[in-house]
Amino acid sequence: MLKQDENLSFIIEPELSPRSEQRIDMYFSIPNEMGINPQTLTEESYFNNHFKSYLAYNANNIHLPLVRSRFVSKNKGEQQDYRQNLNLYCYQVRLAIDTDIKDTLKIEEVDEFYQRAIELCEQSQSLLRKLRRYTPDDEKLISFYTNADNYLSWHIEQSFLKLLAEGARSSDHAKQRNELMNFCKAEQAYRHELQYNSESTLEDANRITNKMRLLQRLIEHGVVLNRNTRYLNSYLKRLVKGTVTAIIMALVMLVVLNARISFTEVTATLVIILGAIYGMREIFKEDITRIIWRAIVKGRPKWRFQFRNSVTKDKIATQYIWLEYTRFKHIPDNVRKIFSKRRQQNKQAAQWLHFASEIRVNAKEFLPGYDSLQQTLQFSLAAFARNLKKGEGKIYHLDNNKISKQSVERRYQLNVVLSYQNGEEIKYQRYKITLNRSKIVSIELIYNEME
Repeated sequence: MLKQDENLSFIIEPELSPRSEQRIDMYFSIPNEMGINPQTLTEESYFNNHFKSYLAYNANNIHLPLVRSRFVSKNKGEQQDYRQNLNLYCYQVRLAIDTDIKDTLKIEEVDEFYQRAIELCEQSQSLLRKLRRYTPDDEKLISFYTNADNYLSWHIEQSFLKLLAEGARSSDHAKQRNELMNFCKAEQAYRHELQYNSESTLEDANRITNKMRLLQRLIEHGVVLNRNTRYLNSYLKRLVKGTVTAIIMALVMLVVLNARISFTEVTATLVIILGAIYGMREIFKEDITRIIWRAIVKGRPKWRFQFRNSVTKDKIATQYIWLEYTRFKHIPDNVRKIFSKRRQQNKQAAQWLHFASEIRVNAKEFLPGYDSLQQTLQFSLAAFARNLKKGEGKIYHLDNNKISKQSVERRYQLNVVLSYQNGEEIKYQRYKITLNRSKIVSIELIYNEME
């Protein structure tokens, strides 16, 4: 369930059905030597800068042969219906090509690599033909079609160029490489013939990239749900801060009045006492407020997401988020037992960070033909890596009286226990995440249990 996304991020992608409820809990064991704690990385900072949550229609683990194409032919009806059906198709093609290209690049055997690459090329050509077969006649719809066709052609071409640049190479497969290159050239010529992009845009890599990012956001309209974020405890926090300030001020005034009674005249001693009283107030006010606040919000959700269809504005789902540092003794027994199964050398002094997501789907049904939602929870570890030591060193080898040296990098390990509850079923997993300053080196599933 937990898999690497980019260099320093990982994602979880569960599926959701209509009227379903789901809860995900994650417990991070962060070694103290990494320097992560409530002072160096607050919960609010991590949530605002390093966590993202998305909901989109039925595109989880989709591959090119599974892309649904029947909606593209529905170019009759209202303008918004055509745009949404077109966007659904293009969105699924984009995710499918990304998934399949990534899987193909992992193939090390040359014959198998090129066989799979040619299959992807044929499937991509077929999907592009299906899109172009239903060019709309209505001028109002032409702009939607043009944007989708332009982006999809460019993105697929870029994907195959990446495949050729980073994949296996062999002089025995020159024919296959030429076929793939000719496909890329054909798509480039197709866009040039239709004048999708100006010459000045094509000559500037930044301009063409930014334009395609804009087109990508346009085809996500109606597919990726709009998200509204609300911090749940803002008014409560103000109330707690005001109450603590009022109580401290009352105590300070009481002390001041007593001091004033004891000293009938303004003296240096009285001034020093009053200064000390007000100084103590400033010192302890923030600490007392923080202690009381953490006690009040402990166990309470901190944020709420509401997801709405960007076209109809209907509310589709509501998600609550918890994120807080905790202690090992406050972690549930089942999770503590899983952490306790680690090897002795992995049981380091650590900070414990708890994340929880609880989501409820409000919609009774989704768009026609789509019976599930794809939820994406993305966690970035960039804030963790920022505090790591560079720590590159040397290791020496002795071989036949010859001494050689090799550079080594410093690596750190996070242990993560994930609890996934869907209805009555609960699934527990433990992962070991190895990272350095620049990337996640590996994610290993260590433990998997169903209840």
